Amino acid sequence: MSYELSYWSTSPLLTIFAVCGAYIALMMLIMCLFMYSKQRKNAYLYMAAAFLFIMTYEGLNIHSALTGMPFFSPESDILRFIQLFSFVLLNVSVVMLYRKIKTVHYWLPLLSAALLVLPLILPSFLPFTLDPIWQSIYFDCFQFVALYLAFVKVTPRIGQPVKYAMGLAVYTVWGILQSIHTYSNTLASVLQGFALALPVLFYSIVFFILFRRIVELMQSIYRSAITDGLTGLYNRRHFMKYLDHYTSQELKISAIFCDIDNFKKLNDTQGHARADEVLKQVAAIMEEELEGIGITGRYGGEELVALVVDRKVKPAQVAENIRARVASETIVTLSIGYSVLRKGVRGDELMKQADKAMYHSKTNGKNKVSDYRSMKTASAEPKESAG
Repeated sequence: MSYELSYWSTSPLLTIFAVCGAYIALMMLIMCLFMYSKQRKNAYLYMAAAFLFIMTYEGLNIHSALTGMPFFSPESDILRFIQLFSFVLLNVSVVMLYRKIKTVHYWLPLLSAALLVLPLILPSFLPFTLDPIWQSIYFDCFQFVALYLAFVKVTPRIGQPVKYAMGLAVYTVWGILQSIHTYSNTLASVLQGFALALPVLFYSIVFFILFRRIVELMQSIYRSAITDGLTGLYNRRHFMKYLDHYTSQELKISAIFCDIDNFKKLNDTQGHARADEVLKQVAAIMEEELEGIGITGRYGGEELVALVVDRKVKPAQVAENIRARVASETIVTLSIGYSVLRKGVRGDELMKQADKAMYHSKTNGKNKVSDYRSMKTASAEPKESAG
């Protein structure tokens, strides 16, 4: 979006800013192609195409500035086409980064290309000669309509509206300065230098928007790989990874195993939606109770688990807090078992111990907490007395 040689002074700033713009576009092009190879998301293809056009645009400006000769003739019309078409592609791709768009919207770039080609080919079909200024007017009208639509349709639909609105404001100022220079040729040299910097500022804002969105998407992908989609707790595989890590370090940890009482009946009588809602309520309570002292996970179905890793916290108290809150704040109760890690016990063995303690609670009245060690001791006492 640097200014054409025929429009602006031959200041070295033209070359400097065009090189900066081309470099930023190249970095974003590489980033988009890399992301497309990983996610196959069409938004990255559209954005890569936009940056390719921007690189072409800036490359032509660099050629003009260094050689003093326009690459195309008429130079301004070709460059305006590339500049405006890349802007349309950029807006479509930004929306696609945040949400799905209707099939008809995929045709917007083709429609825009047709509208932008029209002033380039129309004069050759007319029996009379038009004043060249009409092409500039046509491109300016297209540009400000595109800007209006970007402000109204694009900005409210994306996750970084303020930042993108700032970028559009920069683009608008650039368009106004360009129009002033086109029709009056009286733009002060200071303003010309300022105008040359605006495209680089716009590219930079778009770069940060793209970078932040990619980070958000990567975090979302990673989180979906380690958490349960319904409850938001760690999934069983990732929970067991944490458990194996702690047990390999022989840290003093405790495992808590929870099972929702009569969950199948709840599913059958009130439906899956209601059961899922209750499951999320129980998971939220467990997260709150384990915050800062451990981690939580979904072991499977209505089975939720936790690890207490803070040595100062008593697992019996944590388990009881969970049981009491679930009983008073939801329509279900929990059968809970817990076990404290002892030397020589592996992670899977620790979970089996907590599971056995939970089963003891389940078969002895439900809505209670059982300690694996106490349960084991109690079961051994009759044998000792009998002997």
